[in-house]
Formats: sequence, structure tokens, C-alpha cells
Amino acid sequence: MMSEMAPSPAADGNDGDMAGFDLLDDVRDAIRRFCVLPGEHELVAVVLWCALSHLLTNFDYAPRLVIRSAEKRSGKSRLLEIVDALVYSPLRAVNGSLAFVFRSLDKDPPPTLLLDEADTIFGSKGVADKNEELRGLLNAGFQRGLDFGRVVGTDLTTQQFPTFAMAALAGIGKMPETIEDRAVVVVMKRRRDSETVHPYRLRRDRPMLQELRDRLAEWADSVRDRAGATYPELPVDDRAADLWEPLVSIADLAGGAWPQLARSAAIAMVTSAAEDDTARSPKLQLLADIRLVFGTPFMKSEELCAKLCALSESPWEQLELSPTRLGVRLREYSIKTRHTEDKRERGYYLDDFTDAFARYLPPEKVSEGVHVVHDVSGRERKADNMMELWPDTAKQTPNHSASTEPTPDTSDTLGRPLKEGGTSPSPAVMPKRRQAGATATANLPKRQRSRTRGGQSSRPGR
Repeated sequence: MMSEMAPSPAADGNDGDMAGFDLLDDVRDAIRRFCVLPGEHELVAVVLWCALSHLLTNFDYAPRLVIRSAEKRSGKSRLLEIVDALVYSPLRAVNGSLAFVFRSLDKDPPPTLLLDEADTIFGSKGVADKNEELRGLLNAGFQRGLDFGRVVGTDLTTQQFPTFAMAALAGIGKMPETIEDRAVVVVMKRRRDSETVHPYRLRRDRPMLQELRDRLAEWADSVRDRAGATYPELPVDDRAADLWEPLVSIADLAGGAWPQLARSAAIAMVTSAAEDDTARSPKLQLLADIRLVFGTPFMKSEELCAKLCALSESPWEQLELSPTRLGVRLREYSIKTRHTEDKRERGYYLDDFTDAFARYLPPEKVSEGVHVVHDVSGRERKADNMMELWPDTAKQTPNHSASTEPTPDTSDTLGRPLKEGGTSPSPAVMPKRRQAGATATANLPKRQRSRTRGGQSSRPGR
């Protein structure tokens, strides 16, 4: 439950901010009218993402929006269709090619790229390998100034292609990790019989959504001189902060309940994404499980393996975890067995795991309270996989091939690292394994960034 907020700038009588939070409320109601999202946090994130598309030129990061599901008929394309009607200069494509995206983004400001059926581009390793350049373009376009260089024409002229633009992808299954690491991820599900939505009809309903889009554009013009001028206080850090900074800034500009809603959504969705990262990475899951079972200062290798295999819902017994295999993987973290002082036993010391736990896993203790954050005006607000693991693949049981975990896009089908791997998850935002809820961690870092961004901001035309 969200705690009571201090008065927002809108409460002081700023008409522009008042129109802002009322407008975002209307956009949220419109999306809810036609779509069933997995939760309110995801709904808040989509609303802020749509509003950000009208103010992108004032920010340095363009968060991706990933809309995916496990099965078809889960509402992905419908949500993308609603987003299409709300964002700035939408450019919707199905199975778009690299050349298409290159040429489409060569505008200032760029269009909002909407890729439907993205599973046809990244759905399998073989197909994804053929679209590595498109993935690289989508990754580069997350940050301003990362252009693609190419040689064009018969005279072999060098040319820079801009990549910075808002982009949304919808499809079945997970997108590449490097894209989802830069994205607000909305996992859609098929509606239950009890979950009803209003049927969407283009001729009848799109004009209403386009009216909201025009209101978003007008509101964006009214706050453009303040957009991106300062850095908001954020409850997340590292890559997650790059992703959520512009979205939280939009919420702060709108005022009302939206600053708190945005920060709560950031905590919840970053936590969920970190859980997903841990599930995708067998190495991180191994570390998390070791921290869970390592209850003494010293533990013999055989004992540690036995405790890991005894964990419910763990893959270690099926994968025949042995001291040798455990040692091979832990050496990557500079963790090795040592003798006890009397030289009678050899095993692992808990102290040797401290550095790896701190760098790669979330804090163990969580707080039930909320954080106090400061807005730009100084007011206080409260804001509440396993087959690639083993290098010694000579001895494998037939059951090994039964794993349903997708191969991370940082490795090939044999588990060998690719030359251009994905970004490692941030230890500051990763959750405790199997930790339910979206509570803020007690030691989430608080960003003390109050400097003003220099340079001039371009003003998008309509």
C-alpha cells in the first residue's frame, strides 16, 4: 500500500501540472478500457512511456517497451495498437528489416518505432543470429549519440545513421536479454472469463485515443522548458536508473499521485526484471542457492553439494552436481576450496563468498517501510536455465535435454560465451531469490544528482 504523499507541485496551483496528472489519469483509463495488463505498475509504466515519446528530445535515454507473452491471443498486439494511437509519430512495422529501421530513424525528432511480431526477428537463436545488427541498433538507440557508421554508394562514402528513438517490441517469448535490460517489460496473459474489456474498433475508438494523443502533445509543449532540466531522485540505480529516469521525470512534471506511482512502479518492475535475470542465469542462481544453504563459517564440498541438491525446485540433483563441477564454476568468481587450520578437511569458507554475494546478488534484508525522496523543488514525497552451466559436457544424462529454460543470448547453444555478450544484471537492484512482493530494499542506493543538464533541447514538430 502506498503511503500518504506530501503535497505535489500540482497542489500549489500550477495549472500546467494539474492538467498533467489529470491527463495521465485519462490515458491510464483509456488503456485499461481496452487492455488487461498484468498489474497497475505495468499500466503506470506504459502511460509514462507514451507520454515520454512526446518529450524524448529533452532526455538522453529512450527506454524500450517490451510487450511479450507465453502464448498467442494474450493481448500483445491490442496493447501495441492502443500505444500506436497515443505516442508521437508512430511507425508500426511487422518483421521490420535493418534497412527499414535505418531509413526510418533518419528524422529529427525520430518517429516512435513499433515492431509487432518481434518473435519472427528474435524468436529463435538461428533467426536472432541473422538479425544481430538490428539488435545492436535497438540497443544503441537506447542512448543518445550512439550512431551506426556505414559505407554507402558506389563511391564508398562513409555515413552515420542515427539510432536514438523510442522503440516498442511485441511478440511471443522473451526478447534478447540486452534489449530487455533496456526495457519496461510487460508480460501479457490471456484474459480470464471474469476479466472483461471494451471491444476495440478502429473507426469508433481510435479518434478518442488520438484526441488523448493531441492533449499529450499540447501538455508536452507546456512543460518542455522544464523537461529534462534536472535529475529526479530515484529509488534504483545503474542501468535501471538510466531506464527509469526519463519516466520518473515525466511523472514529476505531471504531479499529483504520479511521482509516487512512478517510483513504486520502478521498484516493483526492476525487482521483477532482476528475478527474471537470475532465473535466466544459472551462474547467478548457483550463487543465490549457495548463499541460501551456507549456514556455517566452513562447509566441505560434498556437504555443500548435498545441500544444494536437496533444495526443492532446484536443478542441481538432475544435473549431478559434484564437487568437481562446483569448483570449476566457482573458480570464475575466484572462489576456491581451502584447508581447515588443522589440515584435516578441505572445503569452502563463507568469507570467500562475501565479495561475489555483494557484487552479484541482492541484499538479503528488506525493509517493510518506504523511502523518502526529494523532488526537484525540494519537497519530500514517500515512495514505498541450466544446460549451459557445466563445461564438462562429456557426461550428461538424457534428462539434461529436458530443460525448458531458454538459452541466454549471452551464450550459444552449448553455453559458450558469445563475443558480444549481454550486460550483467546490477547487484544493486537484484532481488533475493524467491522473494515475493515489490518492497523496497533497505539499502537501495539513493542518487544525489541535482546538477542541471546543459545544452539546448530540440523542440519536436507535430
